[in-house]
Amino acid sequence: MSPRGPDLAVRVTALEEAIAAGTGRLDAADLDRARDAVGHIRERLDLSPEHTVAALAGSTGSGKSSLLNALAGEELAEVGVRRPTTGHPVAAVWGSAGAAPLLDWLGVDERRYLETAGPVPPGLVLIDLPDHDSVVVEHRLRAERLLDRVDLYVWVADPQKYADAALHEQYLRPLAGHGAVVVLVLNQVDRLTPAERDRCVADLRRLAVQDGLRRVRVLPVSARTGEGIDALRALLVDAAQRRAAATARLTADLRVEATRLADACGDGMPTRARRAARDELVGALEEAAGVGVVVDAVRVSAARRARAATGWPPTRWLTRLRSDPLRRLHLDRPAARPELARTSLVTPGPAARARAAIAVRAYTDAATAGAPDAWVLAARERAAAADLPDALDQAVAGTPLDAERHPRWWRAVGAVQWVLLATLAAGLVWLTALAAAAYLGLPDATTPTWSGLPVPTVLAVGGALAGILLALGARLVGGVVARRRAARARVRLRAAVARVADEFLVGPVDAEMGALDRCRAGARMAAA
Repeated sequence: MSPRGPDLAVRVTALEEAIAAGTGRLDAADLDRARDAVGHIRERLDLSPEHTVAALAGSTGSGKSSLLNALAGEELAEVGVRRPTTGHPVAAVWGSAGAAPLLDWLGVDERRYLETAGPVPPGLVLIDLPDHDSVVVEHRLRAERLLDRVDLYVWVADPQKYADAALHEQYLRPLAGHGAVVVLVLNQVDRLTPAERDRCVADLRRLAVQDGLRRVRVLPVSARTGEGIDALRALLVDAAQRRAAATARLTADLRVEATRLADACGDGMPTRARRAARDELVGALEEAAGVGVVVDAVRVSAARRARAATGWPPTRWLTRLRSDPLRRLHLDRPAARPELARTSLVTPGPAARARAAIAVRAYTDAATAGAPDAWVLAARERAAAADLPDALDQAVAGTPLDAERHPRWWRAVGAVQWVLLATLAAGLVWLTALAAAAYLGLPDATTPTWSGLPVPTVLAVGGALAGILLALGARLVGGVVARRRAARARVRLRAAVARVADEFLVGPVDAEMGALDRCRAGARMAAA
């Protein structure tokens, strides 16, 4: 890349990428002009890059043909009363090698090949164009076609017509930005006094600035006396030697079209606002998907299952009387085929649906802020096509909630509870046996004691109290575990909802904006 920007090949590739990304979104006419420019540039680059094509353009009587003869140093074109107007282009070619295909492409049949021993090096093609103000339409069309294909414009004006509105409005103003490849020649200055010549040159330069040609070169010449001919020939020789005119012309053409596309792409979007809108979108979709209901169900279910596994065995049946909320939602076990899983969640209410719809619109608006209308409409259309309710329900149903996982401490506490229940039962059986023996008048058996208390009583009361206290402690711990499991479930469910949002909304919208970013970046690189 040069200090002045990327080279022409890079610009062409960048503009092609912008065209591809903008197809179907940007104005078709703008895209067609850009495609034509790319096609023209590639054609010109394939045709004899060693040649520089300069065109002598001007109105009837401006002296183009005389100027061509003066620059060539011999009579190449008919002038004066023999041919008052130029109807067919005439080319003076210095160096014939490789010029024929280029001239065929230009559509110039009348060619004069010149020796290159003089001051002009090989590679310069100088064309005398038909008059742009000719009354013959065909002549004007030939001139305009060639003006689209030449590398360097040499506009020849005379003191009477240099300010002609048609010249400036139809031909020079459309070349705004092409100042590097435009030369304005004020011919026939031998008819003016020095003061008049200076005034006309200054006025022509002022008009050129108004036309957008700020750095254009303005040369006073006289084909009759030879004044200024050497300066103009030196300018053409320099362009031919450097072979920069073709690149400068093609670059200017390309930048015009690239600038038009870049302007049509608008400015970039704020990514911070887009991220904030996505977070709001995910939150609203969580509510619409019933994530809060599922999280509560996970907490209640985990606490219920903990009590069922660690509670006091004689009262566990009371826990089983309460239905499992996850089972009611069909979320109590992992789905065999997640893509087919569904829940039995209640359809979200109007408030949740409204918030989700508002969040979808807010995200789309934030993501497309500053984008052209065509891209905004396309993004909204893709967002509206998303089947969110079904996708959200499937995402919730396919999220692992660990409902079937039983911590090891549940089994350990449960085993201890059964030991304590067995202790209670042993104590009760012992006490029952002692009561029966006393009732039947059997001899009293010695009852062992522990710390002054009968062992059967210690076993019965201790087993009952220990079991109840252990159940209460396990219930407290189970509540903490249930809340943690619910927190993990919320994280997983939010991630699942976020994936749905990204797949059905954020992804499609971002794809549209990505195409816009590529179009804008390519156009700006081409226009740099």
